[in-house]
Amino acid sequence: MTQGMTQDRASERAFETISPFEFKNELIRLARQEDKKGARALLNAGRGNPNWVCATPRDAFWLLGQFATEECRRTWSDHDLAGKPAELGCADRLRAFLQAQTPSEAVTLLQGTLALSSTLLFHDDAFVHELTDGIIGDNYPQPDRMLVHTEQVVHQYLVQELCAGECAGGGFELFATEGATAAMCYLFDSFTENFLLAAGDRVAIMVPIFPPYVEIPHLAKYNFEVVEIRADALDDHGHHTWQYPDCELDKLRDKAVKALFLVNPSNPPSVALDAQARARIQSIVASDNPNLMIITDDVYSTFVEGFRSLMVDLPHNTACVYSFSKYFGVTGWRLGVIAIHRDNVFDKLIRDLDSASKRRLADRYASLSLKPESLRFVDRIVADSRQVALNHTAGISTVQQVQMALFCSFALLDERNRYKQQTRQICQRRMQLLYAGLGLEPPLLPNDADYYTQFDLLHWARREHGEMFAKFLTDQYEPVDVLFRLAERSGIVLLGGGGFYGPPWSIRVSLANLDDASYSQIGHDLRAVLAAYVEEWKQAQEAAASGVTS
Repeated sequence: MTQGMTQDRASERAFETISPFEFKNELIRLARQEDKKGARALLNAGRGNPNWVCATPRDAFWLLGQFATEECRRTWSDHDLAGKPAELGCADRLRAFLQAQTPSEAVTLLQGTLALSSTLLFHDDAFVHELTDGIIGDNYPQPDRMLVHTEQVVHQYLVQELCAGECAGGGFELFATEGATAAMCYLFDSFTENFLLAAGDRVAIMVPIFPPYVEIPHLAKYNFEVVEIRADALDDHGHHTWQYPDCELDKLRDKAVKALFLVNPSNPPSVALDAQARARIQSIVASDNPNLMIITDDVYSTFVEGFRSLMVDLPHNTACVYSFSKYFGVTGWRLGVIAIHRDNVFDKLIRDLDSASKRRLADRYASLSLKPESLRFVDRIVADSRQVALNHTAGISTVQQVQMALFCSFALLDERNRYKQQTRQICQRRMQLLYAGLGLEPPLLPNDADYYTQFDLLHWARREHGEMFAKFLTDQYEPVDVLFRLAERSGIVLLGGGGFYGPPWSIRVSLANLDDASYSQIGHDLRAVLAAYVEEWKQAQEAAASGVTS
């Protein structure tokens, strides 16, 4: 261990048993000690929250809010008291309002958003009233699953960004959620409530992955049997590609594997499934496991050129989770969505349940419909999110949904993809700076989002100094020792890749949440820490040789 540190190998191993997001708090504590000395400011590259925001849709949101308040006062104005916005003629009033404003990107965005009425065949008054009433937030979400026009705008966005512009027959139904976090919780609960998964059932998880996807199935509430599908493919030079060999994907041929969970692009390797892997999964579903339920979390999709989700390759089998947090810089808004195709395996499996299970479900959802057995899975998720009895107050706030619609409208109208290229270039530039600081060439991986990088220390050790040095590291230290040293010596917080079910001696660096210069510093300081291990090894070799000689 580093001088002054009290952890022994047993205590280090203990830290490896907890979530990396909880372990990070200990690293932050150590890093802050360095910060207090004034020697180095804390650099926390452990979280994926971007340090940019998408400004124009926010400006449009505030401007729309001003119009909405005027609409309320137009209906009824008595000092602080106002009425509800009226629908009739509201689209023309919005046009006039925008025409009177000083020209700006926010004005242009709202004008373009209003023009979507003709593209999406909306009645313009109905669309504007939904936005106006929604941003005021004076009504419950109606429908509770998602506002009608907002759902269609978001649907267009998902088709554009996740589905390569292709829309499977019938399209998708959406449920707006409080970020991807809520979407995960709702899906797991609805799978068990509707007898799609039960304790002891086998589920496959593509790793490395965001840890909760593995941790949740092990909770006593679910107690699933987890099959890991590992991204351990290597290229001709022995470097990680973070793709999945056929032998790993073939685990899905087992019909006992009822569900597959993945993050695509992955977290932390930040690499999307390639065409070969997607085709292999399609073939397996078609020939061996047609009832496989797939849950894909595509939050990093916009950072990959030509991204294509499993939701378009296997629409019948896939539920897609998408969060707006990373691309638009809105983790605080809690904006997410679940997308399920209208013709889907979840509804089919519910229809195929035995009579006793169907009766129990009919009782569960009896308050929602005279024919509860016909309730679709997506609507069951909505009801389950509010313990069924509070279904009438389900859904995220209308205010959140309006901001979501404006983000989507912004992306749909950005025909040159200017903002998308900006965000990609940020991550790519920081990747270059990090590896330059390390004195290494950055990985150039196909389908790479560059939102994170996962650096395998043992792979580096073997490549740069041979197997004996790698053995020295594993014999003398635990993987978290590197993280402790960085935190204590340099005030840098990184996360271990082992906590993400990746290689135990790998580390994850978020390339999104610090300024550019910080990544040069992180690379430089990580290089110094690694050099210290090399020096210790050389001294140990010299001592051993000296002992033999004497």
